[in-house]
Amino acid sequence: MDVNYNALKKRANSIRKNILKAVYSANSGHPGGSLSSADIMSVLYFKHLKHNPADPWNENRDRVIFSKGHASPLLYSTLAEAGYIQAGELDTFRRINSRLQGHPVYHKCPGIEATGGPLGQGFSFSIGMALGLNLSKSDSRIYTLLGDGECQEGLVWEAAMAAGHYKLSNICAILDYNGLQIDGEVEKIMGIAPIADKFRAFNFSVLEIDGHDYAQIDAAFTFARAKKDRPTMIIAHTIKGKGVSFMENNYTWHGKAPNKEQYEQAIAELNKAEVE
Repeated sequence: MDVNYNALKKRANSIRKNILKAVYSANSGHPGGSLSSADIMSVLYFKHLKHNPADPWNENRDRVIFSKGHASPLLYSTLAEAGYIQAGELDTFRRINSRLQGHPVYHKCPGIEATGGPLGQGFSFSIGMALGLNLSKSDSRIYTLLGDGECQEGLVWEAAMAAGHYKLSNICAILDYNGLQIDGEVEKIMGIAPIADKFRAFNFSVLEIDGHDYAQIDAAFTFARAKKDRPTMIIAHTIKGKGVSFMENNYTWHGKAPNKEQYEQAIAELNKAEVE
């Protein structure tokens, strides 16, 4: 699929605005680590992913798992951008009886492939799904988004061991490596470096990219699809809060909502970026 990167950037900008809309409407949520992966999701959903919003549960689809389930504003905003849900539904984020809960719930709405919450669980879920697809001779792929703080969980490494052992080449994991988690810097809280060497030791093909460079993101997904003998880990170096000046590289925006003035400033910055 030949897609202009500028078109993908506009989609990512729209996704970012909807992330903020959802979190502001709920007065709760996780904007920082949602904004950091918007470029990656734009390239994935609108360039590489095999999917159809009009037939969301088609058995031949690729699957996207948010192991960092607290980044649900990103998932829901991407699904809205792709046409799975109406953008207006984002106003119900985290409300009672809403389909868009604080962590995604399996099959709650089209495009949610796994329940998110306990960190590392989504990655493990991906292993079982990948094994099942192999048994059914399916060529569908699993894309799993993890956080860097999430990699402090032992469950991540049990999943990585299994993926490498079974040579699950139908798994492409993406690590949102923004260096920050809810309490501060990842390396100060529980260091995960050298993260690339760790995944290589579990028999992954590993790529390190700029998670905001569209050509690099595109090339990484192309590389992952071509690998037939092992899983792929894309380590995407990103900026937490990307696109909003006062949120960028600021861990305090991991899990809080902006007030009215901050929300309006953030939207104004994203609107300005859209026309530049």
